[in-house]
Amino acid sequence: MKASIAIIGGTGVYDPSMIGDPRDVKVDTPYGTVSLKLGSYAGKDVAFLNRHEEGHSVPPHLVNYRANILALKRLGVRQIIATAAVGSLNERMGTNSLVVIDQFLDFTKARPSTFFEGGANGVIHTDVTHPYCARIRQTMLEAAKAEQLSAHDGGVYVCTEGPRFETPAEIRMYKLLGGDLVGMTNVPEAPLAREAEMCYATVCMVTNFAAGISPQVLTHTEVLDAMKANIENIKRLTMRTIAMLEPEADCECQHALAEFGGFKL
Repeated sequence: MKASIAIIGGTGVYDPSMIGDPRDVKVDTPYGTVSLKLGSYAGKDVAFLNRHEEGHSVPPHLVNYRANILALKRLGVRQIIATAAVGSLNERMGTNSLVVIDQFLDFTKARPSTFFEGGANGVIHTDVTHPYCARIRQTMLEAAKAEQLSAHDGGVYVCTEGPRFETPAEIRMYKLLGGDLVGMTNVPEAPLAREAEMCYATVCMVTNFAAGISPQVLTHTEVLDAMKANIENIKRLTMRTIAMLEPEADCECQHALAEFGGFKL
């Protein structure tokens, strides 16, 4: 049971039929057991992981991020394509926009955010100057062009704890700090992938303008409806990206802990 590329499906991206011949797999980790699908696409072995599990049953603050990332690592995954539904703080990134983000601001509060909490695993301070794999980001942008989809190159993702939406006052603050988009799942997922020496990049779909910018009260149904209306764009971009990726491609992401002897969990 091996896969070199993985899709982490966020809100609205629940369809494992994106990959061929999907089969159920369970992977045990010290943080818990992870259920996912293994299949193939364009001649490549691909894993599909539903971030919120079946039926969107796990809220963002309770997603077992460490188990998810370690399970993919143990399957041999080297490259992760993640999707996320987001609200926009940036008028240029309107509803239905695709954004290939390049930075984040972390406003989470109570999530385990590292594999290295001392003890047997030790303490490691991981560099996240470039939190998203530049090579996969570029491939995503080229894939969008090939699919005739418009995608913003870069954006700052503000990650909040959730599961509540943000207040207008918080949104004003995030915007002043340089945030473009707001969501609830990209941290600690992105830094954990870096700790595990895996290439990781996220494409975001803007489902709404954030509180205080949107003229109406936000609802989760609104988010789901927007994702349903545009899910084919996310699928097309994701699958074209996989088709363009080299399964065994190497880059600096996969050597992020070289000075510490590499990732050994």
